[in-house]
Amino acid sequence: MPKAIRVHQTGGPEVLTFEDVELPALKKGEAHIRHTAIGLNFIDVYHRTGLYPQQTPFTLGSEGAGEVVAVGEGVTDVKPGDRVAYAGGPLGSYATERVIPADRLVKIPPSVADETAAAAMLKGMTAQYLIRRTFRVGPEHVILWHAAAGGVGQIASQWAAHLGATVIGTAGGPEKVALAKTRGCAHVIDYRSEDFVERVREITGGKGVDAVYDSVGKDTFPASLDCLRPRGIWVSFGQSSGPVEPFSIGLLAQKGSLFATRATLNHYTATRAELLETAEDLFGVIASGAVRIDIGARFPLADAAEAHRALEGRDTTGSTVLIP
Repeated sequence: MPKAIRVHQTGGPEVLTFEDVELPALKKGEAHIRHTAIGLNFIDVYHRTGLYPQQTPFTLGSEGAGEVVAVGEGVTDVKPGDRVAYAGGPLGSYATERVIPADRLVKIPPSVADETAAAAMLKGMTAQYLIRRTFRVGPEHVILWHAAAGGVGQIASQWAAHLGATVIGTAGGPEKVALAKTRGCAHVIDYRSEDFVERVREITGGKGVDAVYDSVGKDTFPASLDCLRPRGIWVSFGQSSGPVEPFSIGLLAQKGSLFATRATLNHYTATRAELLETAEDLFGVIASGAVRIDIGARFPLADAAEAHRALEGRDTTGSTVLIP
């Protein structure tokens, strides 16, 4: 019988339970998949704690890879036996098997392993839309990436450097600083011992950066705005330290006619065409070697609570996968 990590009440990692589940019957447009690897992401913590509310009970998880077991009526893009991956869509990846809308699945190229796909889909497609569409990064740009040693940070820093941009990263502690320096960052600031605003100003000769990419939230705002050049853009796409407090829009004018956006992957992969284009771009840079996907840790699916403790304790680097 399939098993899954279920949340019956929101709270800490201890609320995660590993239990038998019964899969619903396949409907038109759906696919039944058997997971081989599952991606761990900070958004899973937001769902578990209730920051992003869900109706309980529910199965966690937004990202996975595996094999198609069966398809419902009308499904033509994938077939039984196909290796597929996904990110976003309905929750439910923390499971040995699941049913999912087939139009959310993409085929995994032969050159990409299942674990790599599961580790890269959400983080990698997030990096893609952030640096290719939210703000199109090129050789003329200098950007600041918070949490550069994290999963999204490592992928995005390599990708942006491949595009010719100068990447300044922040990381916590000597080990993570050293890691970020090997993943595309021209400069890395240890936020635990250095003032990142002062260092950014030093590095840029007082000009500031073109864009700040911020998944940290509370701890890096509003200081991130002080790192920007006039008319620069602050891109918020997460809040690992807590949500940003409401602020007056006038602050953007005071600090240089700045732009600000709160971006999410679902809005950038809303159509199947956008999803396929985003995934194709990601798989292309992985296959070319321009972007290396680091799997920093693997946990059995049954030990998802331990994986969450490691993630929240900032004890992880790169991507973490759960193995069914």
